[in-house]
Amino acid sequence: MKRREFLKSSVAAASVGTLASALEAPAAESGAGTAGPAREYYELRRYLLRRGPKQKLFDDFYRQAAIPALNRAGVRAVGVFGMMYGPDSPGMYVLLPHASLEAYAATRQKLDDDAEYQKAGAEFLNAPATDPAYIRVESSLMRAFAGIPQLEIPAAAQGNHARIFELRTYENHSFKANQKKIEMFNVGEIAIFRRAGLQPVFFGETIIGAKLPNLTYLLTFENMAAHDKCWGAFGGDPEWRKLSSTPGYTDPEIVTNISNIFLRPAAYSQI
Repeated sequence: MKRREFLKSSVAAASVGTLASALEAPAAESGAGTAGPAREYYELRRYLLRRGPKQKLFDDFYRQAAIPALNRAGVRAVGVFGMMYGPDSPGMYVLLPHASLEAYAATRQKLDDDAEYQKAGAEFLNAPATDPAYIRVESSLMRAFAGIPQLEIPAAAQGNHARIFELRTYENHSFKANQKKIEMFNVGEIAIFRRAGLQPVFFGETIIGAKLPNLTYLLTFENMAAHDKCWGAFGGDPEWRKLSSTPGYTDPEIVTNISNIFLRPAAYSQI
């Protein structure tokens, strides 16, 4: 290995290791235990596109090149979603689960070294500045909650059955408040979600991204009617009413803003 490549790899590995160690400290504060499955990491990308042929180019790239290569690189499932309702249309969201920070850091190099990926995705990857494949990519990195440590692939994804997704982000005024809201999910709110029929895909604490501190989660439904029914059941749940009024867990104390958008999976999405 060349000295420059060795140093680059060593620095990257050290940086990932340092970040992984730093993330252990807040674990106890957010209700994390030491037993059970390892908590995954999620990269959520948002591609800002132009209307026209670049939308098809994006779909062809992810269907034919990116998803197969990401699976070869160890990403077990790739979610690709278009917006039903939301800002900056057209845009596409891509969700990538990683087993660890080290796996996340290694993915880019694996793709760079994948000749099949480079060939199949050449038109997208090598688009010139005069005719770019996309406008910009925004990305955030999240760590799974202890209460749902690994991504749950919807049963409807098998056979590409009808499903929609709701992506919700809760912003907090401080990192302490952020950890308190995560604790609230871990100790009871996720269980109430499930009882009300709200099916989670993931819950993630945002480590790197915009509007920090915040947390993000993704829910899936058969349709909007099911969405409304499940949220209605959740809002009327006695345990939710008790939990949400408990001092330290009330919205005015720990949540400053909630935003949500609705997504529809691409035909080739694995989630």
